[in-house]
Amino acid sequence: MRYAIVMAAALLGACRARSVDNGLARDTTDLAGRFPLGRDSTDSLARTPRVVGDAAVVVFWLRAADTLPADDQAAALDDLRYFTDQVAPALTGNGIALLATRSDTLYIALADHRRRMILLSGLDYPFGYVLVDPGGPERILTGVYADDDLLDELRAYFDLSDDSATVVPRTTT
Repeated sequence: MRYAIVMAAALLGACRARSVDNGLARDTTDLAGRFPLGRDSTDSLARTPRVVGDAAVVVFWLRAADTLPADDQAAALDDLRYFTDQVAPALTGNGIALLATRSDTLYIALADHRRRMILLSGLDYPFGYVLVDPGGPERILTGVYADDDLLDELRAYFDLSDDSATVVPRTTT
Protein backbone atom coordinates (compact mmCIF):
# COMPACT_ATOMS: atom_id res chain seq x y z
CA MET A 1 0.00 0.00 0.00
CA ARG A 2 2.84 2.38 0.87
CA TYR A 3 4.46 1.78 -2.53
CA ALA A 4 1.20 2.52 -4.34
CA ILE A 5 0.85 5.85 -2.54
CA VAL A 6 4.47 6.80 -3.31
CA MET A 7 4.00 5.82 -6.97
CA ALA A 8 0.75 7.84 -7.24
CA ALA A 9 2.43 10.88 -5.67
CA ALA A 10 5.34 10.58 -8.11
CA LEU A 11 2.95 10.39 -11.08
CA LEU A 12 0.98 13.40 -9.87
CA GLY A 13 4.19 15.35 -9.31
CA ALA A 14 5.29 14.63 -12.86
CA CYS A 15 2.10 16.18 -14.25
CA ARG A 16 2.06 19.94 -14.38
CA ALA A 17 -0.26 22.48 -15.90
CA ARG A 18 0.87 24.49 -18.89
CA SER A 19 0.90 28.24 -18.67
CA VAL A 20 -1.73 29.71 -20.98
CA ASP A 21 0.39 32.64 -22.19
CA ASN A 22 3.45 30.53 -23.02
CA GLY A 23 1.42 28.38 -25.41
CA LEU A 24 0.32 31.26 -27.62
CA ALA A 25 1.97 31.49 -30.99
CA ARG A 26 3.48 34.74 -32.16
CA ASP A 27 2.91 36.02 -35.66
CA THR A 28 5.25 34.42 -38.19
CA THR A 29 4.68 35.03 -41.86
CA ASP A 30 6.91 32.10 -42.83
CA LEU A 31 4.30 29.79 -41.31
CA ALA A 32 1.70 31.06 -43.76
CA GLY A 33 4.13 30.66 -46.64
CA ARG A 34 4.49 26.97 -45.91
CA PHE A 35 0.75 26.45 -45.30
CA PRO A 36 1.08 23.53 -42.90
CA LEU A 37 -2.66 23.13 -42.90
CA GLY A 38 -3.00 19.66 -44.34
CA ARG A 39 -4.18 16.60 -42.46
CA ASP A 40 -0.64 15.27 -41.99
CA SER A 41 0.69 18.47 -40.46
CA THR A 42 2.65 17.83 -37.28
CA ASP A 43 3.72 21.45 -36.82
CA SER A 44 2.69 22.30 -33.26
CA LEU A 45 2.88 26.04 -33.99
CA ALA A 46 0.01 25.65 -36.43
CA ARG A 47 -2.17 24.18 -33.66
CA THR A 48 -1.44 26.74 -30.93
CA PRO A 49 -3.69 29.78 -30.66
CA ARG A 50 -2.40 32.76 -32.62
CA VAL A 51 -2.02 36.28 -31.27
CA VAL A 52 -2.56 38.91 -33.96
CA GLY A 53 -1.52 42.47 -33.22
CA ASP A 54 -1.39 44.03 -36.69
CA ALA A 55 -3.46 43.94 -39.85
CA ALA A 56 -3.52 40.33 -41.06
CA VAL A 57 -5.35 37.68 -43.00
CA VAL A 58 -5.39 34.40 -41.07
CA VAL A 59 -6.03 31.29 -43.14
CA PHE A 60 -7.54 28.57 -40.97
CA TRP A 61 -8.01 24.83 -41.48
CA LEU A 62 -9.57 23.21 -38.43
CA ARG A 63 -9.43 19.61 -37.31
CA ALA A 64 -13.14 19.25 -38.16
CA ALA A 65 -12.18 19.44 -41.86
CA ASP A 66 -10.66 15.99 -41.45
CA THR A 67 -14.19 14.57 -41.40
CA LEU A 68 -14.74 15.52 -45.05
CA PRO A 69 -14.30 12.77 -47.64
CA ALA A 70 -10.66 12.53 -48.73
CA ASP A 71 -11.34 13.79 -52.28
CA ASP A 72 -13.35 16.80 -51.08
CA GLN A 73 -10.76 17.59 -48.44
CA ALA A 74 -7.87 17.51 -50.92
CA ALA A 75 -9.77 19.65 -53.43
CA ALA A 76 -10.74 22.23 -50.79
CA LEU A 77 -7.18 22.45 -49.45
CA ASP A 78 -5.73 22.81 -52.95
CA ASP A 79 -8.24 25.54 -53.82
CA LEU A 80 -7.60 27.33 -50.53
CA ARG A 81 -3.85 27.33 -51.16
CA TYR A 82 -4.16 28.34 -54.82
CA PHE A 83 -6.53 31.28 -54.30
CA THR A 84 -4.59 32.51 -51.28
CA ASP A 85 -1.38 32.44 -53.32
CA GLN A 86 -3.11 34.57 -55.96
CA VAL A 87 -3.91 37.40 -53.49
CA ALA A 88 -0.68 37.15 -51.46
CA PRO A 89 1.16 39.82 -53.54
CA ALA A 90 -1.63 42.32 -52.89
CA LEU A 91 -1.37 41.63 -49.16
CA THR A 92 2.40 42.07 -48.99
CA GLY A 93 2.20 45.18 -51.17
CA ASN A 94 -0.13 46.76 -48.62
CA GLY A 95 1.72 45.62 -45.50
CA ILE A 96 -0.86 43.04 -44.44
CA ALA A 97 0.49 39.84 -42.87
CA LEU A 98 -0.62 36.43 -44.14
CA LEU A 99 -0.83 33.87 -41.34
CA ALA A 100 -2.02 30.28 -41.07
CA THR A 101 -3.45 28.24 -38.21
CA ARG A 102 -5.11 24.93 -37.37
CA SER A 103 -6.18 26.18 -33.95
CA ASP A 104 -9.85 26.89 -33.33
CA THR A 105 -8.96 29.93 -31.20
CA LEU A 106 -7.50 33.21 -32.34
CA TYR A 107 -6.57 36.17 -30.12
CA ILE A 108 -6.57 39.81 -31.18
CA ALA A 109 -4.10 41.98 -29.23
CA LEU A 110 -5.85 45.17 -28.17
CA ALA A 111 -4.26 48.54 -27.45
CA ASP A 112 -4.83 48.30 -23.68
CA HIS A 113 -2.71 45.11 -23.40
CA ARG A 114 -5.76 42.86 -23.37
CA ARG A 115 -6.81 40.21 -25.87
CA ARG A 116 -10.09 39.51 -27.59
CA MET A 117 -10.78 35.85 -28.35
CA ILE A 118 -12.26 34.65 -31.63
CA LEU A 119 -13.59 31.10 -31.64
CA LEU A 120 -13.53 29.50 -35.11
CA SER A 121 -15.17 26.16 -34.33
CA GLY A 122 -18.85 25.75 -35.11
CA LEU A 123 -18.80 27.85 -38.29
CA ASP A 124 -20.39 26.87 -41.61
CA TYR A 125 -17.11 25.43 -42.90
CA PRO A 126 -14.06 24.34 -40.87
CA PHE A 127 -11.74 26.31 -43.16
CA GLY A 128 -11.53 29.83 -44.50
CA TYR A 129 -10.13 33.25 -43.67
CA VAL A 130 -10.25 35.71 -40.80
CA LEU A 131 -9.61 39.33 -41.76
CA VAL A 132 -8.17 41.21 -38.80
CA ASP A 133 -7.58 44.92 -38.38
CA PRO A 134 -7.02 45.55 -34.65
CA GLY A 135 -9.21 48.36 -33.43
CA GLY A 136 -12.14 47.20 -35.53
CA PRO A 137 -14.34 44.14 -35.81
CA GLU A 138 -12.89 41.11 -37.55
CA ARG A 139 -14.50 39.50 -40.59
CA ILE A 140 -14.71 35.71 -40.88
CA LEU A 141 -15.01 34.23 -44.36
CA THR A 142 -15.78 30.52 -44.26
CA GLY A 143 -15.15 28.16 -47.13
CA VAL A 144 -13.09 28.70 -50.25
CA TYR A 145 -13.27 32.05 -52.02
CA ALA A 146 -12.12 32.49 -55.61
CA ASP A 147 -9.29 34.98 -55.96
CA ASP A 148 -11.53 37.72 -57.43
CA ASP A 149 -14.09 37.35 -54.65
CA LEU A 150 -11.38 37.19 -51.99
CA LEU A 151 -9.70 40.29 -53.38
CA ASP A 152 -13.05 42.12 -53.35
CA GLU A 153 -13.51 41.18 -49.68
CA LEU A 154 -9.97 42.33 -48.87
CA ARG A 155 -10.48 45.66 -50.65
CA ALA A 156 -13.72 46.29 -48.81
CA TYR A 157 -12.40 45.32 -45.37
CA PHE A 158 -8.93 46.87 -45.48
CA ASP A 159 -10.01 49.79 -47.70
CA LEU A 160 -7.46 48.93 -50.37
CA SER A 161 -7.33 50.76 -53.68
CA ASP A 162 -8.35 49.00 -56.88
CA ASP A 163 -4.86 49.54 -58.31
CA SER A 164 -2.62 46.54 -57.91
CA ALA A 165 0.51 48.71 -57.93
CA THR A 166 1.41 50.67 -54.85
CA VAL A 167 2.39 54.20 -55.77
CA VAL A 168 4.22 56.52 -53.43
CA PRO A 169 2.63 59.98 -53.64
CA ARG A 170 4.87 62.76 -54.89
CA THR A 171 5.26 65.87 -52.81
CA THR A 172 4.86 69.13 -54.65
CA THR A 173 6.03 72.49 -53.47
